Amino acid sequence: MPIHKRLLVLTFFLFFTQGTAHAQSPAELNDLEIAHVAYIADTIDIRYAHLALALSENSSIHKFAQTMIRDHTAVNEQALALLKKLGANPQDNFLSKTLQKNANALITEMSQLRGTAFDRRYAENELAYHQAVNKLVEFSFIPNIESTQVKSLFQSALKIFKAHEKHAEMMVKKIN
Repeated sequence: MPIHKRLLVLTFFLFFTQGTAHAQSPAELNDLEIAHVAYIADTIDIRYAHLALALSENSSIHKFAQTMIRDHTAVNEQALALLKKLGANPQDNFLSKTLQKNANALITEMSQLRGTAFDRRYAENELAYHQAVNKLVEFSFIPNIESTQVKSLFQSALKIFKAHEKHAEMMVKKIN
């Protein structure tokens, strides 16, 4: 694996594991904290997609970005509806705060790129992001979610996001 891809994977690993001195591990988050992390992760990917639509001229990138906006928006709407039904509010936590902070920095970085440099960075980021989020959801969140309704939503969403990962992988190969 090229060094820049290894750094991307390491960066995303750090996104999901670092926190403050009071931070819990992702596996120790409660259902409402997990819901908030997922909502933030979806919202971040929507932001990345809007950036891609604004900066890329590549039709494959545009198609992927539109898919990200559609699918992540739909999952967020389902999650908000479920929280409303359950009479619950998501809870901010070390992981959602870390994701937001790191996403802001990455958006600033990517917004400076143009052409193939942007397309490559966006595609590689989408692949690494989906790999990291999918692993987090599959191995830390789903096994520890207590609510059967929340767990079911995460299991359905994971299927969609694994398809995104495969699509991102093909996009990276095509661009490289």
